[in-house]
Amino acid sequence: MGYRYGVKSYDLIIVGAGIIGTACADYASQQGLRVAIVEPGPIGGGATAAAMGHLVAMDDDPAELALANYSLGLWEDFTQVAQIEYNRCGTLWVASSDAEYAHIPEKIARLAAVGVQAELIDGEQLYRLEPALQRGLAGGMHVAREAVVYPPGMARHLLDRARARGALLYSQRVTAITQQGVQLDDQTSLAGSVLVATGCALPELLPQLPMRARKGHLVITDRYPGLIHHQLLELGYADSAHGDADSSVAFNVQPRPTGQILIGSSREYGSETSQVSMPMIQRMLERTFRYLPALRQLDALRIWTGFRPVSADGLPYLGRVPEHTNVWVAAGHEGLGITTSLGSARLVIDQWLGRAAAIDARPYDPARAVACV
Repeated sequence: MGYRYGVKSYDLIIVGAGIIGTACADYASQQGLRVAIVEPGPIGGGATAAAMGHLVAMDDDPAELALANYSLGLWEDFTQVAQIEYNRCGTLWVASSDAEYAHIPEKIARLAAVGVQAELIDGEQLYRLEPALQRGLAGGMHVAREAVVYPPGMARHLLDRARARGALLYSQRVTAITQQGVQLDDQTSLAGSVLVATGCALPELLPQLPMRARKGHLVITDRYPGLIHHQLLELGYADSAHGDADSSVAFNVQPRPTGQILIGSSREYGSETSQVSMPMIQRMLERTFRYLPALRQLDALRIWTGFRPVSADGLPYLGRVPEHTNVWVAAGHEGLGITTSLGSARLVIDQWLGRAAAIDARPYDPARAVACV
């Protein structure tokens, strides 16, 4: 920390301490930058706390796949960190019909092109891997090295690493971005470059960048170890994730290291309250029971909601904000923020440092959204 005319000065002021902001703080501090993190609420308490924690390569959009694959390689450094509950259970994408099964080789080829190994699974193999699945499914795709992680634990771990290198946490709210840096709600001023990583709240500070909140529900069960072994998703999941329907549901469950089963997923535009919608929960669970009927017999412990931050085109904003010399952004990851957090941080911080990014940064340039407004 330095002082500029009595104002506390930093190289980089990161607004938001979800997994994106803390990943940026971790990498920036690792590069020797003087970092401040501003977060009025719990660390990882927003979208991060409502995330399932998938670490998966989604292949439906080339830019999304490039960022996910880059980030997944960085996750390898964290596989032995106990507090983040890392579990390399692998992903099993389930085909409910012969038509879905016929498209799997195309997905395998797209993944193979970036170095992700996936395997075509016939019906017999499917039930050997997951005996509890509904009979009559066509088969699936197995991605053995994918994993799940506990997102709030990871956010706290990243912040702890940054603070151990000298980063400072301010438990206030940013009320304004100024020419010098930011103004906090206790009237403190901080000077330095600003990186906004506030997810759905992004328009409060950067209204020129469109952002929509997409509500989702999650259910977690009591402990039933061994009932399922992989994170399980239907092959039509991307239609739900990338679609623009007002509401949708998809089969998406994962075994937690605790023995509990985490059940998703729903997507809903237009709902601004965090209140649980029982009709939406019913739709989501009925979809799940079509694939895993054994779940009907389980006890649920908790139901909760969260909001995914969705950019103008579904890809995150990663880079300098147009017409601002010292304001940067890392936000808008929708449902893939956990997977892509580490890669997103490197992409933004490397640009801030004037380095060449490891992957093409142009698809995530915030200028694309500003130009369309």
